[in-house]
Amino acid sequence: MSRTRKPTNKPENRKRGSRGKGRDKVDAAEFWAVAPQLPAPEPITVATDPTMVLRSLGDLPLQDRGQRVSHEIHRVLVRSSLLAGALAELAGLLDTPPDA
Repeated sequence: MSRTRKPTNKPENRKRGSRGKGRDKVDAAEFWAVAPQLPAPEPITVATDPTMVLRSLGDLPLQDRGQRVSHEIHRVLVRSSLLAGALAELAGLLDTPPDA
């Protein structure tokens, strides 16, 4: 017959008063104080080639499915770039290029 240990998550096996010791108390008024005003966000420019950074890392190490996976990742990156541009436009943050 083997002897089993008692689980340590039972209350009688835990040390009393060990929880929270050594922590500094934070003043509630300081914790819930009003946060300082953030600076105005800078205009956002939509990337002309959102896949550039990923392509700069080289080919994906995916044996026989590399081309299909690369295509799907390309689609996701382009789509997310378009959505980010649309959100920036709605928020009024899209940087407009100067007229040439």
